[in-house]
Amino acid sequence: MAKWSWVFLFPLMGACYCQYEPTWESIDSRPLPEWFDQAKFGIFIHWGVFSVPSYGSEWFWWYWQGQKIPSYLSFMAKNYPPGFTYQDFAPKFTAEFFNAKDWVDIFASSGAKYIVLTTKHHEGYTLWGSKYSWNWNAVDVGPKRDLVNEIATAVRKHSDLRLGLYHSLFEWFHPLFRADAENNFTTFSFPQKKTLPELYEIVNKYKPEVLWSDGDGDAPDQYWNSTGFLAWLYNESPVRDTIVTNDRWGRGSICTHGGYYTCADRYNPGHLLKHKWENCMTIDQRSWGYRRDAKFSDYLTIEQLITTLVETVSCGGNLLMNVGPTHDGRIIPIFEERLRQVGQWLKVNGEGIYNTTAWRAQNDSVTPGVWYTWKPQEKAVYAFLLSWPTEGYVILSEPLVLAQTQVVLLGYKPLKWVPMKPSGLQVYLPALSPVQMPCSWAWTIRLTGVS
Repeated sequence: MAKWSWVFLFPLMGACYCQYEPTWESIDSRPLPEWFDQAKFGIFIHWGVFSVPSYGSEWFWWYWQGQKIPSYLSFMAKNYPPGFTYQDFAPKFTAEFFNAKDWVDIFASSGAKYIVLTTKHHEGYTLWGSKYSWNWNAVDVGPKRDLVNEIATAVRKHSDLRLGLYHSLFEWFHPLFRADAENNFTTFSFPQKKTLPELYEIVNKYKPEVLWSDGDGDAPDQYWNSTGFLAWLYNESPVRDTIVTNDRWGRGSICTHGGYYTCADRYNPGHLLKHKWENCMTIDQRSWGYRRDAKFSDYLTIEQLITTLVETVSCGGNLLMNVGPTHDGRIIPIFEERLRQVGQWLKVNGEGIYNTTAWRAQNDSVTPGVWYTWKPQEKAVYAFLLSWPTEGYVILSEPLVLAQTQVVLLGYKPLKWVPMKPSGLQVYLPALSPVQMPCSWAWTIRLTGVS
């Protein structure tokens, strides 16, 4: 691998003038663009050929043909003729009801600040007409459309939304990857001929501001040339100033290297981390892709979703909430309802979410179900109440109050309070009817003038 030289300099985020070398030490030293931490909330979209069988999981092909799980074998035997292959699903990935503007309107209504679309999952099918995925992409077979471009175009018409693209490094059954794996990843045909050309292609063509890598196939980052690619991404790419990446760049890199950490699917540690992180999770608890066999109880309630959002942000993370569209391009009503409900809540309480940072205390040590954020520029502490107290008051033990402390229920008005000893305060909550409530789930108290 050629060593990068410090030939020229350019501004990064208006503060740091540097160029990055293809080593983790250098890559990891890059400051995370500020917009990502300020955004707090994004939408994940898992869409692909797996949306056609829409059974069990987006890992359908692997569970059917790789692991040969009996329920998947039985599903295929009952519903499809002998000799039916996974490739036969692709023409049925029609997207006839897909309208990028409608999707983006739903995402924007949720209050999300960025979206992350799966451009290619582990099945290898690309949602754009990739030159490196001949006849296994959305332009050649299926909808005959560049789905990535349609979404990218619609996202850029919304000033509050940023485009993110997910891309799987490996593919379950690609012969080049399997050959490299048999050689213990001492040969590099697959990354050189497939993965890296695709990554350069989507960055140059669609200019995403989040690049969400996944699926290392148990291969080390040296096999994927991850640091070499990231050095290009941070130094020369058209999005070098604003691009944000995650930590899934090869075996051993997760929760250790890269831009922000994901650590594991549905990662929610419940405490503050020293490094910026993201909780990627699903509204359907059992799958990232759409499932026709999902039960109502499989979907998280709006109360559960808001709790997850509050806990995540209080601990310094971003929440990436996933939906799985149907093969014909619909976002089913329960997904749309949940997203719009989150947006309704954020219209009232978003002041305590966006542009905040973790406070010195993440949750209250006396009152369960109370979480905190902090807005330094306004010197405001936000206390989120996940349930409405039945006693008519709530004790907040963490804030250090002063005579000039002001307490406001967001969406309502100032509240009465009295100091507690040795610290904290007792806040009196009004008796409100349901129609008088500022929102229906979780309430936010803003405290200013605290020590």
